[in-house]
Amino acid sequence: MNDTEILKATKTYVKSVLTNAEGGHDWFHTLRVFNNSMLIAEKEPVDLLIVQLGALLHDIADSKFYDGNETIGPNMARQFLFKHNLDSSVIEHVVNIIKHMSFKNSLDNGQTFNSMELQVVQDADRLDAIGAIGIARAFNYGGFKNRGLFDPSIKPNLKMTKAEYKSSTAPTINHFYEKLLLLKDKMNTPTGKRIAQQRHKYMEQYLEQFYAEWDGER
Repeated sequence: MNDTEILKATKTYVKSVLTNAEGGHDWFHTLRVFNNSMLIAEKEPVDLLIVQLGALLHDIADSKFYDGNETIGPNMARQFLFKHNLDSSVIEHVVNIIKHMSFKNSLDNGQTFNSMELQVVQDADRLDAIGAIGIARAFNYGGFKNRGLFDPSIKPNLKMTKAEYKSSTAPTINHFYEKLLLLKDKMNTPTGKRIAQQRHKYMEQYLEQFYAEWDGER
């Protein structure tokens, strides 16, 4: 099976698994991350197949939808790739990308693996968490979890541990300060940093408008 065939099979597999996924973590999220990864990878010395597979499989079983179990996604990816006879070094690299790319693993110094391929896919995923789409995804997930929009009495936790992040039930606006506004300074690649700057600015403008409307000023 050549690269084109394995990518086609992977896309078909991911689409089927994510058929009923929450709107911020569905096939279209995966496709955006894939496209972002391709854009970033153009200027980085990476193994393109590993980047592509990592992007396609990164959210195959997001732990937040599996009672916090962080092993299901990597195991599903490994089984799928093994079934298609990929080289073991490729499989383990892709699995390590899935294991280590999430924001929560940057808390408590939990990211113990690194590669240029991981950095590209990680930037691509983080770009989809900020800007206009990032805002839409945040409120979509907040609604999915029945969280409030904003509560002035609940202050953001700016020094979250990984455990606190995973168990948080704070209003969605808090998520901007606890994650989304932090991502600009966590980007790895020049392309990722450049795109993140504009999307970060958009979120700041959105929050300014949000608070003005909340207080009846506009």
